[in-house]
Amino acid sequence: MKLRKGRAFAALAVIAALTVSGVSCAGSTIVGSDNSVKQNDTAVYSTEEGTSSPDETAEASTEQVQQDKVVHVLAAGDNLIHYSVYKNAEAYAENGEAYNFAPIYENVRYLVESADVAILNQETIISESNEVRGANGGALLFNSPPEVADAVIDLGFDVFTMANNHLLDFGASALEESINFWNKKAEENDLTVLGAYLNEEDANNIRVREVNGVKIAFLAYAEHINGFDFPADSPLRVVMNYEEDVIERQIKEASQIADAVIVSAHWGVEDTNIVSDDRIELANKMVNWGADVILGCHTHTAETMEWIERDDGTKGFVYYSMGNFVCAQTDNFNLIGEMPMFDIVIDGETNELSLENVGCVPNIIHYDDGNFSNLRIYPYSMYTPELAASHGIPYAIPQGTYTSFSWDIVNQIIEDSIPEEFRFLDK
Repeated sequence: MKLRKGRAFAALAVIAALTVSGVSCAGSTIVGSDNSVKQNDTAVYSTEEGTSSPDETAEASTEQVQQDKVVHVLAAGDNLIHYSVYKNAEAYAENGEAYNFAPIYENVRYLVESADVAILNQETIISESNEVRGANGGALLFNSPPEVADAVIDLGFDVFTMANNHLLDFGASALEESINFWNKKAEENDLTVLGAYLNEEDANNIRVREVNGVKIAFLAYAEHINGFDFPADSPLRVVMNYEEDVIERQIKEASQIADAVIVSAHWGVEDTNIVSDDRIELANKMVNWGADVILGCHTHTAETMEWIERDDGTKGFVYYSMGNFVCAQTDNFNLIGEMPMFDIVIDGETNELSLENVGCVPNIIHYDDGNFSNLRIYPYSMYTPELAASHGIPYAIPQGTYTSFSWDIVNQIIEDSIPEEFRFLDK
């Protein structure tokens, strides 16, 4: 599906011309996603038998420049660390560990590791000076242990979005601590972190990650912060969905400095798979401003997805809600999420950007009994009718409203929420 023209075409043409003429760009570098740097070698030609002539070498170099650039992207929804989620991590811990979250995520490791870029919505703050909480006692306040970050980083996620309604659950000082925590993790592990910022300048510093020669810009916005407000003297910044002038400016700027723009949108009504009109309207605006992919969060339910055509005939794609990546909720519709997958492709000849192989892998959150024991995530391809029949949701306390669970219910939720052409059921 063709999207739009890249901004680096002129630079590629210059490089191609220099390569064809046999001129080496002294000191030029190519930076990969692992931050490794490769120096361009000086071209040396020979007309002896068995070596390439300048014309042949130039032709080969031109073909190399014209190769497509491809980035395989994976995303996941709300990493929602309820009380029972971190209590499972506590139970999995050994050898003096306080928490071990790795077993919860292990079944989807192969999917995350297979991506060139893996994006996660981190739904909860990490403030080490405050108590660990996960909505226990009925108060919807979340603060997660730092071991959560270590687990999802080890899993293979390298882009973390934080724009969500729980940012001020423990106040502005806790949010600032969480931002600094993630910024340090970013420095140590080559991560991209966005969505909650130390100040206005930080918020306007658009995050761009270069992967396989493709520059990808990331932006993130939130609908509300659960009625909390920042103190009047706080420099902290979260861009809200109603700030459409800021969003438009940032998306347009991002589309100029990067090849592709991915927006995380925290929005919608919780516990429904019906896409509200205001989100459809905002998604259309975002795509027309230059967003190539929108990753929706917040509703804790899987919702539909679609192509959006721009006024110029090109297209962007929106996942209205990915649902939960992990949680310990007790309504069946909260336990089926989406893991979006798509390839960003830049045509080596035309420099046109396209999205290919677009869809998502349904993920199922499973626990064994009413105590949420042995909680873990499954991709659809690994889940079974037997597991569905043994799910602990009918016995979990506090009870939800929709507590029935079966293989048929899993498939019905998927059919209601994910269009058939976008279902990756065998990955």
